[in-house]
Order: sequence, then structure tokens, then C-alpha cells
Amino acid sequence: MKKFIQEFKDFIARGNVLDMAVGVIIATAFGAITTALVSKVITPLLAFLFNAPNTDALNITLRAAELAADGTVVKEAIVLGLGDLLGAIVNFIVIAFIVFCIIKAFNKAKTLAEKKKAEEPAPEPEPEPEPEPTKEELLLTEIRDLLKKQSK
Repeated sequence: MKKFIQEFKDFIARGNVLDMAVGVIIATAFGAITTALVSKVITPLLAFLFNAPNTDALNITLRAAELAADGTVVKEAIVLGLGDLLGAIVNFIVIAFIVFCIIKAFNKAKTLAEKKKAEEPAPEPEPEPEPEPTKEELLLTEIRDLLKKQSK
């Protein structure tokens, strides 16, 4: 069981899971924004275009609700919610369009970065430092210098 818990901790600590969690949170907040945009701005405009007080007026009632004498509902109304469907479709189109724009911008930025990287000249390799002389080379150099001194 301890190994299982440790594996779970390692899984949660990975960057991918944290990135995904942040994405879900942002997507939820973004969904609220688009829902408000559709329900408070676009849907009233659609109702205006259809000359209806609201998109509920676009619904089709297949069977009206049956009421008892005291006003309680005996049978529920059967309604095709075309207004709600229209709102959901518009909501989807808005989200899909914004996601498309984000992906398009990301791909364009990626292409520009790759193009810039391809245009950059390759850095010249630094010359390798000369290797340290071995003990034998040092000894031979010393002998040579002594011989030069003696020949003067």
C-alpha cells in the first residue's frame, strides 16, 4: 500500500498533471465567460432578430401543461427547447472559434520561432584548448632550453 501511495504522489507531482489541472481550471472559468456572453449578449440579440421577447419564445410546445381546478399540474408540458438548443450551439461556436484562434496563433508563433532558429548561423565551435604537455614533453623542453644556454 505504501508503494501505491508513493507512486500516486510521484504521479501527482509530475508537471504534466499540474499543467492539466491548471488547464481544467482555466477552461472552467473560460466556460463561465462564454456562457455569460452567449446568455446575456448573443441570445438577446438572436431573440431581437426573431422578434421574440426571449429565446424561450422560440420553443415549440407539443403539449400544453394540464392543470387541475386548484391550479396544480396534472400533466407536465412537452416542449421542444429550440431556444436552449440555439444558445448551446452559439456557445459551442464561440468556444470553438476562440480555441481555433488560440491554436492558430500558437502554430504561427511556433513556425516563426523555427524559421528564426533556422536562419540563425550555427555558432562556431570554440577551439579546443591545447592539451597539457606530458611529463616527458616538459622534460624534453627543459633539456632543450639547457642545451641552448650551453651553446651560447
